[in-house]
Amino acid sequence: MLTVHSFLVTVWFLLLGVILALYVILDGFTIGVGMLSLFSPTEERRSVLIATLGSVWDANETWLILLGGALFGAFPVVYGLILHALYIPLSLLLFALIIRAASFEFREHAHNKKGWNLGFSGASALIALSQGLILGDLIHGLPLRHGHYIGGTWGWIHPFSLAVAVGVLAGYGLLGATYLVLRTEDPIQGRARIASYWLAGVTFVVALLVTVWTPLSYPRIAHEWFGPRFWLFVWLPLIAVGAFALLIRSLRRGHEALPFVATVIIFLASFGGLATSLYPDIVPPSLTLKEAASGSLTLVFMLTGIGILLPIMLVYNGYQYLVFRGKVRIGESAYSHE
Repeated sequence: MLTVHSFLVTVWFLLLGVILALYVILDGFTIGVGMLSLFSPTEERRSVLIATLGSVWDANETWLILLGGALFGAFPVVYGLILHALYIPLSLLLFALIIRAASFEFREHAHNKKGWNLGFSGASALIALSQGLILGDLIHGLPLRHGHYIGGTWGWIHPFSLAVAVGVLAGYGLLGATYLVLRTEDPIQGRARIASYWLAGVTFVVALLVTVWTPLSYPRIAHEWFGPRFWLFVWLPLIAVGAFALLIRSLRRGHEALPFVATVIIFLASFGGLATSLYPDIVPPSLTLKEAASGSLTLVFMLTGIGILLPIMLVYNGYQYLVFRGKVRIGESAYSHE
């Protein structure tokens, strides 16, 4: 029987999923562009890459802040467990976020940009790597006893988490490359198309590896995939494969917006598969949503606040992308569109 508390917990699980998906997509392409900027052949072209982010990247990161606050309020047990079990990759993530922000701002005004370029690109890669390691370890499952973490300090490093980290690196790179196809012109756009082909291939191979590896190594997920909800787990991979085909076709035909749209669909299908695989657990293999959630009054109070804040953020983000749409050309700085 569905109680009021169970309904509220499910609503918050869905809301956290939406917030996380928005962060991954919106900040994902800025991370990807940051990584790709390291391989730009000239400083002039690198400035174009960074200029595509100048008017949007700050707002994109606010979704991560909202995610952390919502998780702390709605599922405080999960917040504490993740901080305890994954404090090293989380510390690396926070360090990288600080370095990336500082490098982005100081690079614009520096005479010698090499150090700031390396800081921005390296921090972007470290953000992707640390997020991949965190995700991989959460899918792998945290060893718990009576709700307490009993794993080791380095328990988050294992072959599966490393494979997921490679996939996140390639996926963010693909988001960044297809975003550059949308926002730039040749010769930068041509290089972005080539990078998109390669990164799509790596992302597809790693995604296929993780998809096969997951049910073979984790019986609880195999039970979900091949249980009553089998139809759902069939459609989501098919959507992802179809989006990969659309991505390659659109790149070959010279489309500009469609490759980015296809990449977003790939991410959403993958994210949907992850969420449905974990439900009703929030920290596998043994911590359920109901066990980790706050009380009903807290969830209702927070739902009122998020109900006001979320539409404002969506409208602001949408208006921002509408105002700063269009191509970025050689000679424009990161602040040319602001």
